[in-house]
Amino acid sequence: MTDLHPTPPPSEPIAHDLQRDDFGRLMLTLRAGMNAEEVTPVRAFPLAAPDEGFSLIGSDGHERLWLDRPSALPAAWRELLIAALAEAEFMPNILRIDSVSTFSTPSNWRIETDRGTTELVLKGEEDIRRLADGALLIADARGLQFAIKNPTTLDRHSRRLLERFL
Repeated sequence: MTDLHPTPPPSEPIAHDLQRDDFGRLMLTLRAGMNAEEVTPVRAFPLAAPDEGFSLIGSDGHERLWLDRPSALPAAWRELLIAALAEAEFMPNILRIDSVSTFSTPSNWRIETDRGTTELVLKGEEDIRRLADGALLIADARGLQFAIKNPTTLDRHSRRLLERFL
């Protein structure tokens, strides 16, 4: 872990602490005697390298602490970080495509996700992005992001509907 603030004098040791306050906010203390500050974890590369490079961002939008890998963190920090990221990141995984309103865009899709059944509006084919590992990222007209981690695992009906848009 790297402290992004100027290095304190040797008599002032760095005492990082990460914990939840009584309101459930993630709080970071950078040095002994400093007040805890609310932070939000942000992945540096959420799609390409989701388990590498995290930043803890203060309420003013500036980075407070850079974390290379969560596996290098103490277990308590790692659990807090993973829980906070899960709360902040909402990207349901599409398990099945039940129906589409039309094969031209915009198109309303009725889908089953790992978070339940919902509908999305696909504005255009350009809103379906292929990722390096074969996964797909679908942007809904409302700004939500949906993922299909492995399109080949979809049922036959879902794959046929999806192929009409790829």
